[in-house]
Amino acid sequence: MAVLFVFVDGVGVGLNSSENPVASEKLNAFSHFTRSNGIHQDCDDISIDGSLFKKIDANLGVEGLPQSGTGQTSLFSGENASKKIGKHFGPFPHSKIKPLLRKRSLFHKVKEIGLTPHFLNAYPDIFFEKSEKRNRWSCTTLMTKSAGVRLNRLEDVQSGKAITAEITQNAWREMLNLNVPNIEPEEAALRALKAIDQFDLVLYEYYLTDKAGHAQDRMMADKVLEVLDRFLMKIIREIKEKDTLIITSDHGNVEDLSIKTHTRNPVPLLVKGSTEQFKKVKSILGITPAIINLFNQEKEKC
Repeated sequence: MAVLFVFVDGVGVGLNSSENPVASEKLNAFSHFTRSNGIHQDCDDISIDGSLFKKIDANLGVEGLPQSGTGQTSLFSGENASKKIGKHFGPFPHSKIKPLLRKRSLFHKVKEIGLTPHFLNAYPDIFFEKSEKRNRWSCTTLMTKSAGVRLNRLEDVQSGKAITAEITQNAWREMLNLNVPNIEPEEAALRALKAIDQFDLVLYEYYLTDKAGHAQDRMMADKVLEVLDRFLMKIIREIKEKDTLIITSDHGNVEDLSIKTHTRNPVPLLVKGSTEQFKKVKSILGITPAIINLFNQEKEKC
């Protein structure tokens, strides 16, 4: 049994409106879980046939708009990073909550029970140069580095073992002038499925949804959601019955393009496979404990 965790930045559960790009019948992957037109506030929580959809809290009892630094730290540690510093903070993790990612993250917990975590995203050389110069890392890269897990680079993309942040590799080719071909979202999905044959937990991060929300750009939002949808649908159709797919977010954003900030909307939790541990999750704080409980449950069966 393996877990594929797709973290989608900046997707909340907003109004059931044509103004909400996430509330669309064209988004087959989201609709698969909600039995509705994408994801929106009128969707009922549903758990049936190894498929789960829930609305979960991302505000964590702290006033103000949720931010990526505290939201992702909370999501990937199971501890309330916002309450620890008394506010939401981002986009990078605050110095006082970095220990949660350096020592007590999901990746650390997975390794502590004797299993193997893997971060599927790849980064170009320029990312490493800037991050090392400033000593400023994103939540996911800080967690990965601190857990002693290798970060993927250009050669991993070229060999088909990793995925770029925009899935299709076009930005690496067109903006960075790197020697990678454009690929279809379905091919990227096959890389993710291959990875969960090799590792116990595979994490993939997709941030362009958050970028589209901040830009208040409907055309961009529709495009990045379409790419994500094709990627997810391939996984949904072909993931092995014994494996589990988890999709969730850190805060709302792209579901409300009338504002350029994040929102206080709940975020979706979507699970295909072993859903039992996730039925009681009420906030993003519950995701890491649920994953560890799932692994422990499976180990007890052996």
